[in-house]
Amino acid sequence: MSTKTEIGTVKKKQQAKLKPPSFYQVLMHNDDFTTTDFVVEVLQRFFAFDIERAIAIMLKVHHEGKAVCGVFSRDIAMSKVELVRDYARQHEYPLRCSCEPV
Repeated sequence: MSTKTEIGTVKKKQQAKLKPPSFYQVLMHNDDFTTTDFVVEVLQRFFAFDIERAIAIMLKVHHEGKAVCGVFSRDIAMSKVELVRDYARQHEYPLRCSCEPV
């Protein structure tokens, strides 16, 4: 939008309508091959959980099939999923990790 003046045209500053960033939850999924010790290690290494919280989440994954590891912005969630997948592959585990909008 612009306004004409005697000197020329002045553009009005438009307010940018920003929405807050959407959040994604990172999920870890159960499988029959990944060891519980490895899952606990991943939770500590990539999500900074202490041993008690990592074991609690690992047990939830084991009993319920999946569990939330954390809620992050989209980019961070996707990055964590890729880091976990790569780390699991390097250690020859089929550990599945995914993210979805909250």
